[in-house]
Amino acid sequence: MMETILSYLENGAVRAVCMVVVGLLVLNLPSVLLKAKLSLMGCLYMVFCHDKSYKLRNTDPGVIFVPLLKEADKGEGKIEKKTVIFIRHGESTWNDTFNKGSHRSLGVFIAGYIPGLVKAVLYELYLLLAGKVDSWFYDAPMSTLGLTQTEALAAFLDSASKPNSTATDREKQLVAILNNDPGAPPSKTLSSPLRRAISTVAIGLRRRLERSPEDKIVIHPSLQEIARNPDTLAITPPHTPVTASWIEQDYKPIPDLQHLLHTHVDVSNHTGNKPLSTNGLKRMTAFNDYVFDSLDEQYVIVGGHSIWFRSFFRAFLPYNLDHASKTKKVVNCGAVAFTLMKTNHPKEGVVYMIDPNTIEVIYGGFQK
Repeated sequence: MMETILSYLENGAVRAVCMVVVGLLVLNLPSVLLKAKLSLMGCLYMVFCHDKSYKLRNTDPGVIFVPLLKEADKGEGKIEKKTVIFIRHGESTWNDTFNKGSHRSLGVFIAGYIPGLVKAVLYELYLLLAGKVDSWFYDAPMSTLGLTQTEALAAFLDSASKPNSTATDREKQLVAILNNDPGAPPSKTLSSPLRRAISTVAIGLRRRLERSPEDKIVIHPSLQEIARNPDTLAITPPHTPVTASWIEQDYKPIPDLQHLLHTHVDVSNHTGNKPLSTNGLKRMTAFNDYVFDSLDEQYVIVGGHSIWFRSFFRAFLPYNLDHASKTKKVVNCGAVAFTLMKTNHPKEGVVYMIDPNTIEVIYGGFQK
């Protein structure tokens, strides 16, 4: 008799839990459908994505630009130049779950991998049932560590701009451009459509944004990360204001992030997720075209991702050049500047190259 009663109660409890779950899913149908769409897209990208399947042009850009640079020294070359500053995003929740990172040992990472994965899945389930348009895995936002890294970047930019700073004159000039200090040359700020990149730029450059209410972070689809993982899919619908993640909203040291995102992010170019027909080289070339053909500013600040940045250095530095940027990643919240050049070659058409002599680490640098 007692076993029958316990069995009935257990079955009743299971039915009650199932009814609650179903009720929450129905109540939060829009967010459930969005997650279902992202899950389908994630599966398609895992199977059909060709982001890394591309071949660089046969002709080394160094072969084309070396003689042109010699002519330029005589005032005869036809080379356009822009200064680009890459800023990598802070650590993401995806990194926290699946990557060891530099902040913990391999043993600590292995020991905490299963508990960390369970925590991530439970968070994802909570966000789904709570009807939040958010995710631990899709468009992975910054983790708490990532947010502290962006604060460190902001603190560096503040200290490096002070008169007693030990930075070199060139570093001070680049920091002044990042901060949009009085007298600094005009610059444009771009970002990947993924939230961790947008928030990194908004927090790291908040001094710039607070000083210039009209300044915008322009979302550009060409900057979406080069990979097939779910964390590279944007959760923000096309032309829709960016919303701070639940971690960012609860992070008390930066209470005004949502305001910064709503007032300083330009989503007019945000057309949604990268199509399956694209690849990394097409998007990197589209970025170059946009920088030279659509922007008047000589200085361009870019919030983006490690694989995209590393791929860019591999594609547009001379092929035979051995440089850390080709094999190592920009550290989380690292900032690296360089000169990007463009020429119109009679046989090769439009060609781009990074001047290797101009690569300068402003903050952070490269690591494995």
